[in-house]
Amino acid sequence: MQHPQRHNPVLAKRRAGVLLHPTSLPSADLGHDAYRFIEFLAASGITVWQLLPLGPTHPDGSPYQCLSVHAGNPQLICLDWLVDRHWLTAESVPAKLTAKARRKCLAKAFKGFQTQADSKVKETFEEFKQARSGWLDDYVLFQVIRAQQGSTGWLAWPKKLRDRDEPSLADFVSKHVDALEEERFIQYVFFYQWLELRDYAHQHGVHLFGDMPIFVAHDSADVWAGRQNFQLDDSGRSLVVAGVPPDYFSATGQLWGNPHYDWNQMQADRFTWWVERMRSQLELFDLVRIDHFRGFEAYWEISAEAENAMGGHWVKAPGAELLQRLYDVFHELPLVAEDLGIITPEVEALRDQFELPGMKILQFAFGSGPENPYLPHNCVPNSVIYTGTHDNDTTLGWYKTCDSLVREIIDDYLGCRADDDMPWPLIRAALASVARLAVLPMQDILALDSRHRMNIPGTSEGNWQWGFKWSQLPADTVEHLRHLNSLYGRVPQPHN
Repeated sequence: MQHPQRHNPVLAKRRAGVLLHPTSLPSADLGHDAYRFIEFLAASGITVWQLLPLGPTHPDGSPYQCLSVHAGNPQLICLDWLVDRHWLTAESVPAKLTAKARRKCLAKAFKGFQTQADSKVKETFEEFKQARSGWLDDYVLFQVIRAQQGSTGWLAWPKKLRDRDEPSLADFVSKHVDALEEERFIQYVFFYQWLELRDYAHQHGVHLFGDMPIFVAHDSADVWAGRQNFQLDDSGRSLVVAGVPPDYFSATGQLWGNPHYDWNQMQADRFTWWVERMRSQLELFDLVRIDHFRGFEAYWEISAEAENAMGGHWVKAPGAELLQRLYDVFHELPLVAEDLGIITPEVEALRDQFELPGMKILQFAFGSGPENPYLPHNCVPNSVIYTGTHDNDTTLGWYKTCDSLVREIIDDYLGCRADDDMPWPLIRAALASVARLAVLPMQDILALDSRHRMNIPGTSEGNWQWGFKWSQLPADTVEHLRHLNSLYGRVPQPHN
């Protein structure tokens, strides 16, 4: 029986979702295409939009190694929105929007805001700054110092700034008041745009499904401002780092390099850092995936000097205590556990103790017999099923690269012929499954091949760049999706 405080309202009904990060929209931001995408979802009978993390990224663009766990990515800000408010002129927006050009536009918009915004709007800015000061002040200080230091990581900053010497920070603040306020303004704009988009999604019956990486980047405001929460030496360097052992994705494991938490410290202050992190996520999203959930039960600890992840070892984590604290604070937690990879009975027990839905990936389902836990007939209702995720090949690309024996098994299981239109047989299997939520990557809806995958785990170049155009969407897609979602009971009634 499900505990009332753990009830997940989004997953109380059968639903379908689409996985698409905003950077993959034609405009790559939170503007008109994002609204059009919501309309596409609603018309297709799809009521969940799953996204990747929204934080400000490093130059490689990975949303899983962000500069802050609270802040929004300035690159997602829609400049048209600023033009509409007369804080930016249309003429000042270049046709080709590089990251540097977008940033210059945001600086101009801040000046326009200062001279053009009325008192009521400026009051909302003041309210925003006050409500989020707990993380915003450290974040803007981190960003401005980082910019002044040539975008180098905080370990390379002058010692007094690196170590947050109070007189030195106070002096820096006094000399960079405008730059700090500009960073606050940028965050204000991001959150205002996001909350408007969220409201539009809700008006169309679409729920937003976010993604929370379990670990954070060392070069982040969170580690710089909260060193006590991480296992670091006196100069701020990581003593041990995160990753995973050899698995499906990599023969030598994955060396992520994130600093590990000082769980003893976090337990001592009742997981305050996590409570505030979750508070930020719940403001943005209706449903939150915990990426690498197994790290709450035990995490792979690797020496900071290691060249790969093979020599690490598992260390127990206080996941049950953390999750109980979060439930005590928020009462209702709409979480999904990313339980892929090396999953032990202890990880499953932790997931099930809090009745969290896990993930089922159909691309992992074939070729190892009828007991494979990812096969649709082995799924459970309290789960989220995917054809594939952002870390997988597209379904068409995967199918084409499977060996002939596995393809025969796939065709036999799905009851299709080799010349049927893959990925639609797999899409149909996901939607027909008992899993309460079925999520389809946009690449699969567009039937795209391997050239269009989002990320190749274990590689650092060429990822996170995929985007689509509306012209790629066949004219009958909306009708076809709505038919399938209706057929398999994934179109909730209007009052739901």
